[in-house]
Amino acid sequence: MASTMDAKQLSDAGKQIVKAAEGGDPSSTLLHLLQPLQKFTATEDLLRQSKIGIAVNKLRQNKDTKVAQVASQLINKWKVDVKGSGKGGKAAGSSPAPGAQKAGTNGTSSPASSKPDGGVKKEALPAQRKSTVAPEKRTITTDEVDTKVTGDPARDSCIGLIYNGLAYLSPASPDAILPVARAVEQAAYEVHGRETSSDYKMKIRSLFQNLKMKGNTGLRRDVLEGEIEPRKFVTMSSDELKSAEKRAQDAALEKENMKQSMTAQEEKAISTTMTCGKCRQSRVAYTQAQTRAADEPMTTFCECVNCGNRWKFS
Repeated sequence: MASTMDAKQLSDAGKQIVKAAEGGDPSSTLLHLLQPLQKFTATEDLLRQSKIGIAVNKLRQNKDTKVAQVASQLINKWKVDVKGSGKGGKAAGSSPAPGAQKAGTNGTSSPASSKPDGGVKKEALPAQRKSTVAPEKRTITTDEVDTKVTGDPARDSCIGLIYNGLAYLSPASPDAILPVARAVEQAAYEVHGRETSSDYKMKIRSLFQNLKMKGNTGLRRDVLEGEIEPRKFVTMSSDELKSAEKRAQDAALEKENMKQSMTAQEEKAISTTMTCGKCRQSRVAYTQAQTRAADEPMTTFCECVNCGNRWKFS
């Protein structure tokens, strides 16, 4: 179907989607039904008249992560389309809905289609929920998100961890974050042989820790917006998961350590006659230096080989 779908075609597509979802049809069927809608340019009139947004929105909670992700992408795309088309606009080439009446004719408008002042009701797309807590305190508990979707407590818990990492400091709706968290967990599950092994759990914890780093804003944003796909995300190395700032800090530290390792170290004598006042062991490395006037005794700098305690005396 082309991008010039009219309200009747969209309404029929919505009914097919609802019937397939409620009938337990395979995910491939749902994805096939959603595919033509990706080419459809939405307007507020068409969405309101066809109620296609309601049908697709229900799929955002589908157990198949791919279906849920495609449905979320469609809803977000249509929001952008509606904002760009203007209030009550129509897509180019789209035909009016059956039974639609022009203003000034003998026909009457549907009560649901207009307001007393002639404006159009903005109810085309279901509104996404908003978090009610500070961004740094967002979790599945505060956002009231249900992650019990796989039937496996271990996997559901991992979805929760990824959600918590993605939601940290994010302004995104819980409805937008959950499908991404589910897709990431699904990818990790498949990469690790579809088993909740120790490696799978360790990887999930590593991903969570990197997402939860305050300075890793870019990583959270790229995963949420699809710049980094779930399959790639779960196979990234620890260095790739770091923020650019963290990588720069690590590189500077490595350079400094290399510099120090190449600097000749002063050889220290080991004494067995001096005793450490902390651990009472008698293996003490020491050096001597003239720190005062030439007629004053030298200062001895001591370091216990056993516990690292340091002291000096003259």
